[in-house]
Amino acid sequence: MEYDEQAIENFMARMVGEFGAVASAPLIALGDRLGLYKAMTEQGWMTSLQLAARTQMAERYVREWLGAQAASGIIDYDATTQCFRLSNEMAMCFAVETSPTFVPGFSDCAEAMFRALPKLEAAFRTGLGVGWHEHHSSLFKGIERFFRPGYAVHLVAEWIPSMEGVAARLARPGARVADVGCGHGASTILMAQAYPQASFFGFDYHAPSIERARAAANEAGVRERLTFEVASAQQFTGKDYDLVTFFDCLHDMGDPVGAAAHVLKTLAPDGSWMIVEPFAGDRLEDNLNPVGCVYYSGSTMFCTGVSLSQEGRMALGAQAGEVRIRDVVTRGGFKRFRRTTQTPFNMVFQAQA
Repeated sequence: MEYDEQAIENFMARMVGEFGAVASAPLIALGDRLGLYKAMTEQGWMTSLQLAARTQMAERYVREWLGAQAASGIIDYDATTQCFRLSNEMAMCFAVETSPTFVPGFSDCAEAMFRALPKLEAAFRTGLGVGWHEHHSSLFKGIERFFRPGYAVHLVAEWIPSMEGVAARLARPGARVADVGCGHGASTILMAQAYPQASFFGFDYHAPSIERARAAANEAGVRERLTFEVASAQQFTGKDYDLVTFFDCLHDMGDPVGAAAHVLKTLAPDGSWMIVEPFAGDRLEDNLNPVGCVYYSGSTMFCTGVSLSQEGRMALGAQAGEVRIRDVVTRGGFKRFRRTTQTPFNMVFQAQA
């Protein structure tokens, strides 16, 4: 076998960085779960002893964790004083959960990826699916924490206003909204807080997620206008909805065409279906970039298997692209479909009868 030795060396130099990123994931999770990042926020320079005392953790572990964080460039280190500092910029990424750049939610997803390895090994050999409910609970928490910051920034301020007639409709007394595949209810709660005249109904087939959504609605003080029920996208209840929303979940469904047809039956006249999907081009070569790497990886470990575990087994994947999403929506009976806006991580579509 002939090969270019320099090309291998160049690639391995890049892989060292990739190894470091993988190795950092559990340390980010530790910093998040133990409150280490929050304890360093706006505290200036600290020694490992000071951080250990502030968090009531064992200093030797804290010292090693700080070394790893400094080596990764997350935390600053002053060799003269042997002190560490979490800058305000890094605090926005690792300590402030409402920040649009909050990172630790992905470390929860990474944990779920590794925990899913035995099931995925079997699935690759058999072609069978791995249901959402079969994954570790870190996935359900991680998905909420990974997507919620983006929803908080864009959903009410940009995505809903980008859809023709929707914002005005939701501001009317008696408006009805169904949030399908709602998970822990982050998107449902954000909309309920923004539109107090409307009633909201969240649906998800995963019962533990619905329980968590109900608790979150209580914590947010909007429970009286929110109803959460266990139901699939093809069977959720209710009718005359002014808006039905699917956030980052249509591609997970085994029968998204059936889901589209059911949505159409539940909409009020001139109601809208809002579909938020991971950003993707229509061709594989359009997605060979860092965002595509994240989404293809998540799709391999979660999305594809979830779809293959359901009736229909369409397995669109998290990089389906607009053409395939349009095909699903129009096959479900919708006549009008357009992309209304996008971010580096999401595409937003509006569908109407």
